[in-house]
Amino acid sequence: MYKRTISYTDFDGNQREEDFYFHFSKAELLEMEHSREGGLQNYIERIYKTQDGPELMKIFKELILRAYGEKSLDGKRFVKSHELSAAFSQTEAYSILFMELATDDVKAAEFINNVIPSDMQEEVKKLEAEKDLKLAEVRAASAIDG
Repeated sequence: MYKRTISYTDFDGNQREEDFYFHFSKAELLEMEHSREGGLQNYIERIYKTQDGPELMKIFKELILRAYGEKSLDGKRFVKSHELSAAFSQTEAYSILFMELATDDVKAAEFINNVIPSDMQEEVKKLEAEKDLKLAEVRAASAIDG
């Protein structure tokens, strides 16, 4: 679970600082991965590489609002609903977070990495390392052939 403290000015002009929570369960990530042809990760990589602005905006909005929820007082549940996400999207805190992710690659990567369950983060790092190794092998083979 990712706790993000955001400072913002509400619509009455009051300065606020609040904690907001974001999280994806393994089940949600699996469902999202299979929600797009070729997988969500490939989709995100493709729109990032092509710098498709409108699609990048849509995916940031989707990730933020799907990850947003409220932790139950007893800590047993992370409650998500369309109503909670809609209410959050109507705050200036959402606007600040959205703009940050849409304009800062490092912050966007940080957000995505933090909403993934901690035990899956190691798996993701391992897969990325394997992918980097394969890419290096392909480049080396291309250099030899070229």
